[in-house]
Amino acid sequence: MAKKVALITGISGQDGAYLAEFLLNKNYKIIGTDRRSARGNNWRLNRLGILNKIHYEEMELGELYEIERIFKKYDIDEVYNLAAQSFVATSFKSPLNTSNVTGLGVLRILETIKSINRKIKFYQASSSEMFGKIFDKKQSEKTQLNPQSPYAISKVFGHYMTDNYRKSYGMYAVSGILFNHESPLRGEEFVTRKIILGLVKIINNDLKCLELGNIYAKRDWGYAKEYVSAMWKMLQKKKPKDYVISTGKTYSIKYFINLATKYLNLETKWVGRGLNEKLINLNNNKTIIKINPKLFRPAEVNILKGNSNLAKKELNWHPKTNLKMLVKIMVDQEIKFYKK
Repeated sequence: MAKKVALITGISGQDGAYLAEFLLNKNYKIIGTDRRSARGNNWRLNRLGILNKIHYEEMELGELYEIERIFKKYDIDEVYNLAAQSFVATSFKSPLNTSNVTGLGVLRILETIKSINRKIKFYQASSSEMFGKIFDKKQSEKTQLNPQSPYAISKVFGHYMTDNYRKSYGMYAVSGILFNHESPLRGEEFVTRKIILGLVKIINNDLKCLELGNIYAKRDWGYAKEYVSAMWKMLQKKKPKDYVISTGKTYSIKYFINLATKYLNLETKWVGRGLNEKLINLNNNKTIIKINPKLFRPAEVNILKGNSNLAKKELNWHPKTNLKMLVKIMVDQEIKFYKK
């Protein structure tokens, strides 16, 4: 029996690497693409030991002819579009590039599938950031979207386009609305990895103090390695449907910091209020975390909490790793690979 062929865009990212590992274990042939500027940034695939198992291609989501070239070169069964300008803070600085890649890039892929082979199944990586300033205490597939950043607005565009192509052209096109999912493979610009790496640097005397923005923002954090299985499950259903993937539990960034310092056996104490709040290392009375107002978003999303009842019921998907376990996984890996 011939192997299924999966195209993963953004394969060098956290989700791309874990998904590639997952699909390789299911005997897929993997075509992995990245933008030109990401060439050589394959540390995640290397760490998982799968770099040599990927058929690697460069592909810019801003260039339609490049997308068409890949689809004509390979007989693709499933597409997982994980590529994006995916950092919210950066989207405020470069909204045009974010919209072109994260938004219009989705449309370019959908249009290519429509013109080349409508039987190809398509997965779009939607985001909980689309909910923005929330209307429901828990966000489900039916919750109204209210995006608060160029990144989130671009994701809403891709989300609705995916839905439109499903309804208009009978294509198997779905969106997974994934809430925050973290791992040791997270980029250093994301707050969870920034915190873990920063604390490890402080312990090793390579950093004096870590600066953060809004430590009271609350997020629904899960383990990325578990979330990629939900992506695959969505494309195995008879009928295409969108699903929210989350833990249903929410914690503040400050709580995440407290879990990390406790696991690292750091004796610490929070002092001050507001912008003057800081974390003191009680062993030497030095400040190790302080607030930098420049790191606050122009439009903040204060809390997100997902409702994944539909995914639990119809996909038989359940989160298994709680936040305390996730922090342990991230800290252990950070220490293991630090300076290697």
